Amino acid sequence: MKTVSAKLKYIRTSPSSLSRTYSSTPLASHTIPGNPSSSTLLNEFVNFCYRRDLPRAMKAMATMERHGIHADPITYSELIKCCLARNAVEEGKLVHKHVFSNGYHPKTFLLNIVISMYIKFKLLHEAQALFDQMPERNVVSWTTMISAYANAGLSRKALELFVLMLREGVLPNMFTFSSVLRSCNGLFNLRQLHCGIIKAGLESDVFVRSALIDVYSKLDKLKDAICVFNEMETKDSVVWNSIIGGLAQNSDGDEALNQYKKMKRAGFTADQATLTSVLRACTGLALLEVGRQVHVHVLKFDVDLILNNALLDMYCKSGSLEDAKSVFKRMVHKDVISWSTMIAGLAQNGFSREALQFFDLMKASGVKPNYITILGVLFACSHAGLVDDGWYYFRSMKRLYRIDPGREHYGCIIDLLGRAGKLDEAVNLVQEMECEPDAVTWRTLLGACRVHRNMDLAIYAAKQVLRLDPEDAGTYVLLSNIYANSERWEDVSEIRRAMRDKRITKEPGCSWIEVNKQIHAFILGDTAHPKINEINRKLNALMHKLMGMGYVPDTNFVLQDLEGEQRDDSLRYHSEKLAIVFGLMSLSKESAIRIRKNLRICGDCHTFAKLVAKMECRLIVIRDPIRYHHFQKGVCSCGDYW
Repeated sequence: MKTVSAKLKYIRTSPSSLSRTYSSTPLASHTIPGNPSSSTLLNEFVNFCYRRDLPRAMKAMATMERHGIHADPITYSELIKCCLARNAVEEGKLVHKHVFSNGYHPKTFLLNIVISMYIKFKLLHEAQALFDQMPERNVVSWTTMISAYANAGLSRKALELFVLMLREGVLPNMFTFSSVLRSCNGLFNLRQLHCGIIKAGLESDVFVRSALIDVYSKLDKLKDAICVFNEMETKDSVVWNSIIGGLAQNSDGDEALNQYKKMKRAGFTADQATLTSVLRACTGLALLEVGRQVHVHVLKFDVDLILNNALLDMYCKSGSLEDAKSVFKRMVHKDVISWSTMIAGLAQNGFSREALQFFDLMKASGVKPNYITILGVLFACSHAGLVDDGWYYFRSMKRLYRIDPGREHYGCIIDLLGRAGKLDEAVNLVQEMECEPDAVTWRTLLGACRVHRNMDLAIYAAKQVLRLDPEDAGTYVLLSNIYANSERWEDVSEIRRAMRDKRITKEPGCSWIEVNKQIHAFILGDTAHPKINEINRKLNALMHKLMGMGYVPDTNFVLQDLEGEQRDDSLRYHSEKLAIVFGLMSLSKESAIRIRKNLRICGDCHTFAKLVAKMECRLIVIRDPIRYHHFQKGVCSCGDYW
């Protein structure tokens, strides 16, 4: 019996038996520190944690808790990593409870890890509660919470915590400043933080400087962002990416590309973030050839989804749909942004039915549409005149996809009804909008009234636009012309007087064309271009030919108080006409003439482009702020409604 008892005793205390199962009975007596069973249990617990064996680790932890045993903070951090990897929220909460059990006082290091765990589980309330209970909070504790609120978009809370941190005498480090800078939504707070960074001697830190550049750029303070960038003697790729990204996001594509060239000359290699920003710059400037050069570098990161989406956007917004479809076809992974970009790109370029086909393919692939996707679909219906389809998608977007219609969606349907001549229905929809109609909504209705010559409604819509946007020069001009056509000369004088009193002048039209990797810009009546005399001679000869074919300048798009010849001359030298002629002179017959314009193309230039495309057998693509026009064989992809 003694021998059997001895063997049983050996089995109870052997490490192999402990590795299989835990029960309260065998371990009931092992509560004294230094006892071999306690050491064995701890060793087994550590082993389970490092092996990511969560079920056994949790059982071991429960047994340890019953016997008042605790492991070191590093082991608990490994267990928390295991909980995070498995999204084991309840197990994570048990770890939190355990480290406070039996009167144990965990160190700040461990509590910071538990707070971080709650934040990664998106349990900010639990993280804040633990933070408030901490007897001692170091810079890591404060920075973790500040970063959490900044990432959650709770900027006010992040800034409040930063102030409390300073009041408690805890000095922020570079990570604190990098986090709190993301919460700046005003220049006053940013200036104060910038001063604090200088006082702390952290202005030369790469991540702090990068965050400063990002925030100044976000607040549209590019001069300050460039100043911060230039102050840094030794730059790295993080800072270069920040300044290039900031410039591209603020529509300063020229300077973004300039900084990209400097970055390459400085010996830095472009990464995904760099190339994404450079592609955004190319998109804003409609630089197709430069974008194609960047595409070569993108091939190194061929499976990068964000980069491929940026490529799609660049090709679509440069009017090169074949390139866009080629990239889309080769993409291994496609998300909702990929599909939405293609749908919107096809619709904006006038290929509405193909856009709707892509939408059907998207649904068949299992990707769920979002707010932007439906906007692209409605835009396609609007520009194809698909009234019934447009109404169906608009009325079912909430039911089928749980997407509430926004102003942009209403605007598309108002445009759709306006194109179809259903002006009464369009007005009713404006009045039924769940959100207050803005100036863009009224401009949409105004455009429909102009096309269908409903003067009374046009005057009403124009007045609504000017009420919301009193400095909209285009609406003043259009309203003045409506009055002039109706021979309401007193009203014309009143409009012109209002424009003079408010010093409102129409923004000059400007068109850009890329030739041999250089951008050539033209404005109305341009005299600055080195080849302007040759361009004017060619333009006059072209106009003479077109008039022989029956072309008559449409003077409805200039102020009616100009004399007839003045109006004709004003139209003749519109910037897009100059750019088209320069393209005919400079590009091979096989090359498309691609032009970007800052203002909506006028009706006369639209007719001119159609006739030139037919007469010269050329493809002319003009991108204005509203949409893209593909002129070929005497027709435009917009169907003459834009």
